[in-house]
Amino acid sequence: MPVFECEGRMYEVDEDGFLQEPERWSQDVAKDFAQTEAIADLTDGHWKVINYIRNYYLQFGIAPMVRKLCKETGYKLNEIYQLFPSGPAKGACKLAGLPKPTGCV
Repeated sequence: MPVFECEGRMYEVDEDGFLQEPERWSQDVAKDFAQTEAIADLTDGHWKVINYIRNYYLQFGIAPMVRKLCKETGYKLNEIYQLFPSGPAKGACKLAGLPKPTGCV
């Protein structure tokens, strides 16, 4: 299994770079993974999206659909892409410590 290393910390990831040990997730893990998405600093906007996705996943066992993510966070889809250039499924879910989404996120 591939490993992502950041400043001496090692994380098991899948072939797309998603964390394989979700119980290891923390804000520090999100900051480490932000580097893989070319995000220098996580802003309050990033955290609003990350925390919403993470809480939704913990409650329902799946990532929220994009429409729900936009409605609940108050961000338009283009704003989500400004925060997470690779999009809500790849970027935001990866930083939230979720497995790679299989449907439309």
